[in-house]
Amino acid sequence: MNRVYKFLSTIFLNYKWYFGTIILFAIIVSIQHYIYTPPVGSVDAKYGYTHYNNYIIFKQSFFHLIQHKDLFAAYQNEYYDLYKYTPTFAFLMAPFAYLPNIVGLILWNIVNGLVLFYAFWKFPFSTDKKKLFAVAFILVEALTSLMISETNCMIAGLMILSFIAVEKRKTALATFLIVLSVFIKPFALVAFAFFLFYPGKWKAFWYSLLWFAVLFILPLLVVSPHELLEIYKSWVMTLKNDHDTSYGISIMGCLNSWFGIDDKYYSLSIGTILLIFPLLRYKSYIYSSFRQTILAFLLIWVIIFNHKAESPGFIIAIAGVAIWFSQSYSKLNVALMVLAFLFTIMSPTDLYPRFIRLQFFMPYCIKAVPCILIWIKVWVELMTRDYSITNFPSDMGVPVAENTR
Repeated sequence: MNRVYKFLSTIFLNYKWYFGTIILFAIIVSIQHYIYTPPVGSVDAKYGYTHYNNYIIFKQSFFHLIQHKDLFAAYQNEYYDLYKYTPTFAFLMAPFAYLPNIVGLILWNIVNGLVLFYAFWKFPFSTDKKKLFAVAFILVEALTSLMISETNCMIAGLMILSFIAVEKRKTALATFLIVLSVFIKPFALVAFAFFLFYPGKWKAFWYSLLWFAVLFILPLLVVSPHELLEIYKSWVMTLKNDHDTSYGISIMGCLNSWFGIDDKYYSLSIGTILLIFPLLRYKSYIYSSFRQTILAFLLIWVIIFNHKAESPGFIIAIAGVAIWFSQSYSKLNVALMVLAFLFTIMSPTDLYPRFIRLQFFMPYCIKAVPCILIWIKVWVELMTRDYSITNFPSDMGVPVAENTR
């Protein structure tokens, strides 16, 4: 074990090796999916769709924007599925849009991977051992997300970086990172809860308003004001229709597939109420362990209560799980981490036979179950734990007592 730890430490605790490894992984994943040939007779082969379809959606959205086309229409001759992001995100794809697909795909995955792993590099873990474990724990899930060239690694990284910026009282940067996240995935709005922990809330409000205005009107560089408003109206309608037709790999998905319950709004309402309760413990705001656990709590929440949660999106929840475990160690928590590794992180991999994945894991939303159990455990901790003294066993770090004055 010491040799394994020493080897991993050499890679993941050295700045150059750390980021070099992430870039290498992103390049390998990108090339693998660029050269992938769909099986004969498959839908992908029939219509010429690529194995990096999401990147094509993002890239083409920029051209649709500047060509004044409907961003949210079906372009079956270009890609399958629909574009569901904001016009601002489409505009921000400009640096990638004119590049050859292989180059753009590689750079896109590198950016996504670096944002996430830079956030973990900067996160204030109390020991190197905890940082090493957290990075190793999220690695497979991060690669799962990068394999389909999604934005989830970026969102997880931006939310964590915004938390770090708030902790350092960098209000302008923190609000920009949150607002940027919102213009990619609206559920990142929950990150504004970080500002509850500190004074200067009006300052954060005005900076947020500024960044919202800037990013909202950014596409005006290529479209008219009237056209931009129509695009946003169409976006809202697209999201509404999308909400009505999906349960996701989430609590709602579990309730629907296990018990036939189809009331998503009721589940989301209960989840929102439960989300608020820990935030009422304002006397615990002064403790970093409490604040970091709230970050983990929110990262898990935005996935397990997301009606559109898909397998690659779980990197956001798993990032939260890794941060939570660095704050709270027990035998029960270790058991929950093992469950998360086996049934969340490894569920889409070849560790399990294909028929188990297709006939059991997917229809019954098994990937979400460990994260749901962990979220409940985190909620109980946030509601009952005394954060004035945080104790860890000797192999996880020394006891830490924070100054409450």
